Amino acid sequence: MEIIDIHTHIYPDKIAQKATDSVRRFYQVDGSSMSGTVDQLLQQGEKAGISRYVVLPVSNTPERVHAINSFILEQTQLHSSFIGFGTVHAAMENLSEEVDWIMSAGLKGIKMHPDSQRFPIDDLRLFPMYDAIEGKLPVLLHMGDQRYNYSHPLHLRRIMSMFPKLEVIAAHLGGYSMYETARELLWDTDCVFDVSSSLMFMDQGDAERYIRCYGAERLAFGSDYPLWDPVTEVQRFQQLHLTDSEFDQISHKTAERVLKL
Repeated sequence: MEIIDIHTHIYPDKIAQKATDSVRRFYQVDGSSMSGTVDQLLQQGEKAGISRYVVLPVSNTPERVHAINSFILEQTQLHSSFIGFGTVHAAMENLSEEVDWIMSAGLKGIKMHPDSQRFPIDDLRLFPMYDAIEGKLPVLLHMGDQRYNYSHPLHLRRIMSMFPKLEVIAAHLGGYSMYETARELLWDTDCVFDVSSSLMFMDQGDAERYIRCYGAERLAFGSDYPLWDPVTEVQRFQQLHLTDSEFDQISHKTAERVLKL
């Protein structure tokens, strides 16, 4: 079974462990023993049977956006199995220029983490970006967290009604730690969902119920490395009671369609 991991994060070696520890503190989880380095992702991914990786950046300050995007681009040039996304920040003065650079550089989408970046999905400052990438690039959004409102599914529902051709990948089954709220608000939209940071927080029956509710054609596998170990996450996914067709769809076909691979 071919596997594309649609949700991974990597950092430069010298800051990888520090950055990973910071993410774990943000989520208040112990997570895994992963460090966030490129080499470790490739090693664990090979063990897990993953063939391609979507590498996702986030910058919590507008000043660091371009440097972080440049690191991701560099890594996609070094590793043919990497599919790079760029990131933006709502407070950037040159947001439109950065979006133009992301598209011209050949990055395949845009990632935002509203909770850690501290702006809502439907921040008015982001509307020019949504308009620019609508029908051209997907946007992958961290979704849901009971502690914050920035990534509440209601914000995404509003954006999808305003930008109907926008391709959205809603991470964490549309709502980290608020999966049922996400289902109620997003099941009838056109967004795609990844299963990262979700399967470990529910029993198999609930996971299979969400998958059948959304439909496998709207779901993509994601490990959320380095918060979790790709080997463990692939095993968790493969233990679900799904058909061969559903496994194929979630493991790689949805990602191939959305990313135009």
